[in-house]
Amino acid sequence: MKNNTENTLKRAEKLQIILIGEGILVGTAGGLVVLLYRILLEYAGTWLHQILNFAKGSPFLIAGWFVILILLAMIVGRLLTWEPLISGSGIPQLEGEMTGQLDPVWWKVLPAKFAGGFLCILGGMSLGREGPSIQLGAMVGKGISKILDRGKTEERFLLTCGASAGLSAAFHAPLAGVMFSLEEVHKNFSVSVLLSVMAASLSADYLSSTVFGMESVFQFDIIHNLPQSYYWMILILGVILGVLGAFYNWFTLKVQSLYNNAKHLNTTTKLIIPFLCAGVLGLLAPDYLGSGHNLIEQLTTEDLLLHMILITLVCKFIFSAVCFGSGAPGGIFFPLLVLGAFIGGAFATFGVNYLGLDAAYINNFVLLAMAGYFTAIVRAPLTGIILIFEMTGSLHQLLSLSVISIVAYVVATLLRSKPIYESLLERLLEKRGIELPKSHGKKVLREFVVAHGSDAADRLISEVEWPRHCLLVAVQRGNEEFIPKGKTRLFASDLLVTLTDERDCAAVYKEMEDICRFKGF
Repeated sequence: MKNNTENTLKRAEKLQIILIGEGILVGTAGGLVVLLYRILLEYAGTWLHQILNFAKGSPFLIAGWFVILILLAMIVGRLLTWEPLISGSGIPQLEGEMTGQLDPVWWKVLPAKFAGGFLCILGGMSLGREGPSIQLGAMVGKGISKILDRGKTEERFLLTCGASAGLSAAFHAPLAGVMFSLEEVHKNFSVSVLLSVMAASLSADYLSSTVFGMESVFQFDIIHNLPQSYYWMILILGVILGVLGAFYNWFTLKVQSLYNNAKHLNTTTKLIIPFLCAGVLGLLAPDYLGSGHNLIEQLTTEDLLLHMILITLVCKFIFSAVCFGSGAPGGIFFPLLVLGAFIGGAFATFGVNYLGLDAAYINNFVLLAMAGYFTAIVRAPLTGIILIFEMTGSLHQLLSLSVISIVAYVVATLLRSKPIYESLLERLLEKRGIELPKSHGKKVLREFVVAHGSDAADRLISEVEWPRHCLLVAVQRGNEEFIPKGKTRLFASDLLVTLTDERDCAAVYKEMEDICRFKGF
């Protein structure tokens, strides 16, 4: 396909319909890959517990299992050396690619991430499946783009579709997949991308539901809606979650720095540390291994004492940070939901013991804390709210979910805690150097929404200082689209379509985001 300016603009005219079909294709292919990944992770968890039960009580077998853990660490280390961009969750890498700062090789990331994530879960690491699923789905989208010879503009749409399909298939959460890919990955809510992402997410969810059924990931037993007389406790919990979310981000980055600053540790020896920790926990407290789904079941179905909840929270927190900080291929998404649940459980149990809270509402606070903690860490409140009610099947907590998410968001922001994925991307770029993709003469169309109080709002186009290597090719206002002129006045909610060379994409993106973002009235 010719990737010149004329062809790019012609395809843009019918891009909305094209992208729906391509979204279904990416959603189906990405859904199949993530579905297989999820199935293998289920087997990995089962095999891990069978191995631990078999080795229990036999020093010889236990020693053999530790040898196997070291071998697993060596294999994962080789995979990371072969393709470094599979480290961690993969979401920062995807965000870096969306802004033109990274250009991973899709056919290397797919098998390496798949195998590395599987081996980490088999070894008992406290990592989630959602980050790898999002990256796997996105790389499927990129692979399809390359095979179909699409330009960079469509490729970024297909990356977003793949990310949505990955989260949808991983959690049976199609709406959260759509919202996360738009809110966190694409950072744009245009009609074109919305329809294609929805098509991809629903396609992937259909495949996942066919195998795993329609039941939600968490089976919460919430008997009653939380009365408004307890909303003052929601406000307090929201503040606590905001503070602890900021601490989580700081601690995660601190542990990562400790690994990176240890000159005597290479890629493999960094991984040996969490694998051996998992071996020790497998003997002493096997419930702490893996993502922690079983821990939430215990928390919501059993009457746990406050000190036991706090011990589990601290141990799981430290173990998760040790695993993720090593650079192992795995996500923090699911583990942080588990941590949020235990913060809510501890708070509610304290409330029952000392504040007169009815014990029937403990699970309500568990659910609320998951959303609030996620919002404080990731800073994606809409995704957090939608994800929690899709994963739990509870549709009656939207008001309280919104309240706690807003409070946690505000507190974390006031503490100047950056969103975790943004911080991780900065670390990744700092480690690798800011390397832009090599230019092949391709043109890239990007869309930016004019926010209220931005530099572009209520101003003539001629009055705005636009990026040097950028051409403003269209302005969309509602259902109307017109060619911009110097005397065209821009208004809030206008959608600006820009054209730029691939080599300038990252720089132009940053400048346009600065021009269009809210800066006060």
